Amino acid sequence: MKIAVIDYGMGNLRSVTKALEHVAPEHQILLSSDPDLIARADKVVFPGQGAMRDCMREVDERGLREVVLETARTKPFLGICVGAQLLFDWSEEGASAPGEQSAALGVFPGEVARFPANRMIDAQGARLKVPHMGWNEVRQTQAHPLWADIADGERFYYVHSYYMRSANAALTVGESDYPFAFTVAVAQANIFATQFHPEKSHTAGLRLLRNFVTWDGTI
Repeated sequence: MKIAVIDYGMGNLRSVTKALEHVAPEHQILLSSDPDLIARADKVVFPGQGAMRDCMREVDERGLREVVLETARTKPFLGICVGAQLLFDWSEEGASAPGEQSAALGVFPGEVARFPANRMIDAQGARLKVPHMGWNEVRQTQAHPLWADIADGERFYYVHSYYMRSANAALTVGESDYPFAFTVAVAQANIFATQFHPEKSHTAGLRLLRNFVTWDGTI
């Protein structure tokens, strides 16, 4: 089996590729920006890290928009961090003026919003930092094959200043608190996407990646 990791010049590509090689030594892991090669892969991973507007520009400049959208429709597809955020309609990040939004890929209805400064207070009254960085528990709000053998409340690793806000609550399969509840994993048909970084999340993250490798793309 061939698993393509989409290379659009943004994200922790080496870590994602190495983690997949670790959990799937029997398969071919291909880091590629070639649309034809990506289209021929059996499964696709869409990672990302950095500014969403820059990521969107790189996807378009490298001619990858069409193959991302096509494989998101047709193959087991895993989005990670900005690769998950890019699947929504809009983002506050990179907008040209306050109150405006920049367009993303529109696979899922909803937007990506910045953590609001006026709500970044914990239960003890201490101010929380943005970006949200480090380990946080994940509540599995719906069953899914990629949660197999991962305990509810397991901790995963995050680095982000913006969060996914789905317009369809049924898409959400995982939540964390910072300090309010927000969506950290979404799924629909053949797509599973996470705000956290499974490739940096030790045993639980590797288990999720292994579950993706064995997943047939159905729920």
